[in-house]
Amino acid sequence: MKTATDGDCARDLAANIREVRHGGREPLAQALAAAVADDLRAGIAQRGVASLAVSGGSTPRLFFDHLAQEDLDWSRVVVTLVDERWVPETDARSNAAMARKALLSNGSGRARFVPLYDDAPDPESALDVVDARLDDVPLPFDAVVLGMGLDGHTASFFPHGDRLAAALDPRGEARVISMRAEAAGEPRITLTLPTLLATQALYLHIEGDTKAQVLAQALAADATAEEFPIRAVVRYAGEPVRLYWCP
Repeated sequence: MKTATDGDCARDLAANIREVRHGGREPLAQALAAAVADDLRAGIAQRGVASLAVSGGSTPRLFFDHLAQEDLDWSRVVVTLVDERWVPETDARSNAAMARKALLSNGSGRARFVPLYDDAPDPESALDVVDARLDDVPLPFDAVVLGMGLDGHTASFFPHGDRLAAALDPRGEARVISMRAEAAGEPRITLTLPTLLATQALYLHIEGDTKAQVLAQALAADATAEEFPIRAVVRYAGEPVRLYWCP
């Protein structure tokens, strides 16, 4: 765990991002899909199985389309989500439903999917059940692909969320945690920071100049993780975060 001053942290953060820029959404999605597919192939070659954690929302759909077309042994891949809204897959806002439709189709449908939602009244009631499911996900991940909102949130690490400090604790022992925040809408369940950082490759996929500006604000010396949770991801990542973005 780093114990540097705020000024030192600012320098560390700038050095902890490896930027890959493309001119548009299509080449960006293709490049990201190719990189993640290589990570999965490496995982399969090394231990016979590979694991991947992906984000929901609208940004990754094109990336999912391209990744699903990659030629690899999907039967040896385990896929889960970095976070989930507490809604069933019949709900249009379900990240699991979107992932199944956009990513787990045709050949890629042979991958094993581990959802984070459980048929319980709230995420707090299902934490033990969901945590137990993660026993079936090979860790460390071979790749984790995060997104970022215009408020600087990633996964379900929302600014001023009710469990944000616990979720971002780099020494925390919980693998999953519930999250409630005004901007989140529904209650959420999310992998914690240490769980997400347990990966061979950590990607941040953003699109548009506005999000690039938000990321720059998050990395500024006077910013805090409470205001911009993505800051904690970049700060505590053991290897540079692979930033894939296009204007």
